[in-house]
Amino acid sequence: MVNLQEEKDLDDNVAVSARRFEESPFIARHDTSKMVRGVYAGRFFAVYAGEDYLEKYWLLRRRALIFDVPEKPVEISGPDAVPFLERLLTRRVSTMTEGRGYYALACTPQGGIFMDGVVFKLAENRFWYVQADGPFEAWLSAFSAGFDVTISDPRSRVLQIQGPASIAIMNAASGGVIDESMRYFRSGFFDLGGQSLYVSRTGFTNELGFEVYCDGANTDHLALWDHLMEAGEPHGMEFSSTRALTIRRIEGGILGNTTDMDASMTPFEAGLGAFIDLEKGDFIGRDALVDADRRPLLFGLTCASATPSSSSEILDGEAVVGHITAGVPSPTLGLGIGYAHFTGPGNWVGRRMALRLPDGSTHACEIVDLPFFDKEHKIVRGLDRTIP
Repeated sequence: MVNLQEEKDLDDNVAVSARRFEESPFIARHDTSKMVRGVYAGRFFAVYAGEDYLEKYWLLRRRALIFDVPEKPVEISGPDAVPFLERLLTRRVSTMTEGRGYYALACTPQGGIFMDGVVFKLAENRFWYVQADGPFEAWLSAFSAGFDVTISDPRSRVLQIQGPASIAIMNAASGGVIDESMRYFRSGFFDLGGQSLYVSRTGFTNELGFEVYCDGANTDHLALWDHLMEAGEPHGMEFSSTRALTIRRIEGGILGNTTDMDASMTPFEAGLGAFIDLEKGDFIGRDALVDADRRPLLFGLTCASATPSSSSEILDGEAVVGHITAGVPSPTLGLGIGYAHFTGPGNWVGRRMALRLPDGSTHACEIVDLPFFDKEHKIVRGLDRTIP
């Protein structure tokens, strides 16, 4: 199953039973009759709320947006939490300090990408892995034999506050405690309107931003929402569906699990080799990755005359050499952009090729490196505060 959020997906919908999936505790504050919901990690979320996505996009780039996102924290705790995570994840966990977060992958024994997410060290022998889409709790349980660990669901729903005004907003929301000194991928517990909540300086937009993690039934969710909105109002913060977030994450080169990468791809093929530590000792998938081809198969594609869409074909002359996993219009670049997954390695970057859309039309395109702009990630680290 993939989580596409392209233009055509806003109309291609079916009715499903709400009992099967988890409703957002914030839904009372942003529900509309025009809302289209998606399902991710077993949770409902708004992929469209009837808004002008272009207006929301520029609010994200110039001010701030708040997103009610479905990513799901899973808690791993107990005396063997560290060796267990060393076994499951491709990055070294034993050297993590409290309050640190790492982007980390979990691979299949064959070296394919099963899950991606962020692991946080909340305390000694207590970690959260904030997973993407997929049955990760079951995966953890399946490999837990022989480890003294507890795998649990903290029932934490996540809010993202993203955009250049996010530091000022979180500073106000925390009574001045959160400020510029909180670095990228750092986290901790903070008082937000009288509630102690876990906050990380992370996000899914490649803009400056934060994530707020609720504490299950201990959190007054609507009071938290109202508190954050009050802090954000002087800075022009608004709620948005994930439409603007999806555009920005693709511009920023952030991959979607099961959509842009899956168990059929190794981290090297997805361009994520930097997050594989083959020197840290054994982990699931290591043996397969040691001998795997290190050349990437996933790149960016730009098109001036059309927006790439999933399943569009990439042509080298008459030969189909790849396909699009997801595509969006890029307001910043004024181009259609998408992820190009090639069938084999090659010197693809810089090549001018042809894009064939599902309607059969063909368009000139160019293959580029990821991300599409801000190659040094200065925006998300707060080093580039230029307002576009």
